Amino acid sequence: SPSRYLLCASGDFVKMYSVATEETLWVMGGHADLVTGIQLNPHNHMQLYSSSLDGSIKLWDFMDGIPIKTFTVGCKLLALYALASSEDSVFVVIPKSGERDTFQLVSVKLTKSAGQDLEAKELSVVLDGVDASPKRIAFGREGEYVASVKEVNLQVYFFKQKQLNRFSVSTMKRKSGNNHFTCIACHPTEDCIATGHADGKIRLWRNFCHKKEYTFSTLHWHHDTVKDLAFSMEGTSLLSGGVESVLVLWHNESDCQRDFLPRLGSAIEYISMSSDGALCCTLHTDNRITIINSNLRFSKSIQGLIKSTNVKTGLVVDPRTKALVLNGEPGHLQFYCLQSDQQLFSLDIVQRQYIHQAGLNQADLVKVAFSAQGKWLATVEEREEVTDPELQLKLWFYDEETQSFKLNTRISMPHEDHITDMCFRDMDELEDDSLILVTAGRDCVFKVWVMVEDTDPEGKYGQNVTYS
Repeated sequence: SPSRYLLCASGDFVKMYSVATEETLWVMGGHADLVTGIQLNPHNHMQLYSSSLDGSIKLWDFMDGIPIKTFTVGCKLLALYALASSEDSVFVVIPKSGERDTFQLVSVKLTKSAGQDLEAKELSVVLDGVDASPKRIAFGREGEYVASVKEVNLQVYFFKQKQLNRFSVSTMKRKSGNNHFTCIACHPTEDCIATGHADGKIRLWRNFCHKKEYTFSTLHWHHDTVKDLAFSMEGTSLLSGGVESVLVLWHNESDCQRDFLPRLGSAIEYISMSSDGALCCTLHTDNRITIINSNLRFSKSIQGLIKSTNVKTGLVVDPRTKALVLNGEPGHLQFYCLQSDQQLFSLDIVQRQYIHQAGLNQADLVKVAFSAQGKWLATVEEREEVTDPELQLKLWFYDEETQSFKLNTRISMPHEDHITDMCFRDMDELEDDSLILVTAGRDCVFKVWVMVEDTDPEGKYGQNVTYS
């Protein structure tokens, strides 16, 4: 069946979205700490496993949004993997007892007993010294082997042969920079492992069943860390993503055959393929999921609350939509609906290209005020200069036709120093022509801004209203 639902871990919850409408269908709660992994039950595609730092694995019926069973493992679970070849067990990453910052991949036997709350204390260690990140372990060829990367080391464990092979890239250290491993993916049907590296390179390993005769080839496009990798369902192509906000599709493991989906808005953290191979989705650093068709056409995006580095505006409520309004991406105001847990829209206030570079003084949005009915919006932006701050007060009018705010008045340096606060006069019905805005500044002055009518030379709108 085509992929109709998107499941993702979000805080202590597992959320389910409709792929068609992007709406939240279920928020599945029950874990007492961060959810660290989710996997479809390979033996029942209507069920989902989740793991959490609370030390438990839960099995959910996601169509009804209800937990079926809870398995208590009893130690922090940092990643989760489920395989079709393992009938009654799953794999988790746990801290190694008695050692700091050391982790193990273990298999957990899930008892078939009746009852909802079960103990799952039967663990067997598969790999030692693994990384805590779920992106650094992958299972290959239907569970024949498992591969794990950490720093400059790759280890591959073959289950049937009980054989462990270790490889290192430290010997290949070149001037080109940091070649630490950052992520790993295994080909679904062949013995091929793809690894991403901090210097932007992707290595494709083959013949790794031999400790000496292994080979690898290199793909290179990313100029910085490769954040995640995923093979297509047939394994004919490989997807990669990183800080460039570009999804790269590599064909036939060739350095020259590749396609791009650029301008995805922010760094790609995670890539996931749908089980039918028709869709893939990318998770971004600005808390957004992008759903992409297999032919690399952008399909939809689900935008969560953007975690701004500094919420200078504080939390404001838009009287019209009852949305929460605060700093979003740099220079923007995000309107966020708490009921649907999604962004309604983002308003570009500063209207200048933001440059991602440390130490640059760029205009920042610092104050926001709405009129009582939400028809008018006042914003203050400032740029920290060593001598005098650069200030701008802007007034925006809500245009019913376009359903968005339009800039009405721009006032440069409304005060000699920082604006400390501002508000509109609270008028209920007379919001149109007698609206008043008051600003207070660190220059020990408060100012009252009123509307003035200036006649439009075109005569198109009769009289124009601006602030003075």
